[in-house]
Amino acid sequence: MPKKYASLSWHDETVPISDKFDDSYYSLENGLLEANYVFLGGNNLPKRLDHGFKIAELGFGTGLNFLATCAAWNKSSKTGKFDFVSFEGYPISRPDLQKAHIIFPELSEYAETLQDRWEEILEGNLVDFGFASLQVITGDISNTLTEFNSKVDCWYLDGFAPSKNPEMWTDHILKLVALRTKHGGSFSTYTAAGHVRRSLELLGFEVIRQKGFSKKRHMIRGTKIAND
Repeated sequence: MPKKYASLSWHDETVPISDKFDDSYYSLENGLLEANYVFLGGNNLPKRLDHGFKIAELGFGTGLNFLATCAAWNKSSKTGKFDFVSFEGYPISRPDLQKAHIIFPELSEYAETLQDRWEEILEGNLVDFGFASLQVITGDISNTLTEFNSKVDCWYLDGFAPSKNPEMWTDHILKLVALRTKHGGSFSTYTAAGHVRRSLELLGFEVIRQKGFSKKRHMIRGTKIAND
């Protein structure tokens, strides 16, 4: 368990803001709609979801993307279990986790389980949600992602903005993402930063730029077409 949690401020007492990175954890307008549009929609989920489908994420934050995926899985009447692993450098405290979830009552069924098992999750344990397994890997992303040796079906690239947290978006990190993506696997992200797009293209992804969520002009998504 981390000895120190991320320091947060709050926009309208509802949306968490990282004091370290001076950036919100998700859209100030509607984080759940953003998660569904950018990360699920950008990876063609839940259509692609199936038993054994493996999702990886950079930036667990409040767990909103995981919770949105849980809701989508159950709404689609899928059977079996999907796997979700997320890399988080600065975990938030359980009270902050609970506060962030209040405005998403439609996710409470899954959020309460996440809250109840939060300390266990932060110890690195694989936690079974019945229809999903969750592991949150904490620590420096360069080290934790290097040590991660699985290949996944899709990525949610949801670190703080490249201008705020450039260490999350280096060529080295994106190369590790590419190496740990199955052929035909995908990614999506809210950012359309030029260097991120170019790097992912050079690493073997066919990248598509599309309309971003709400007032955001663009986002990118892509499919891995090159072999390692």
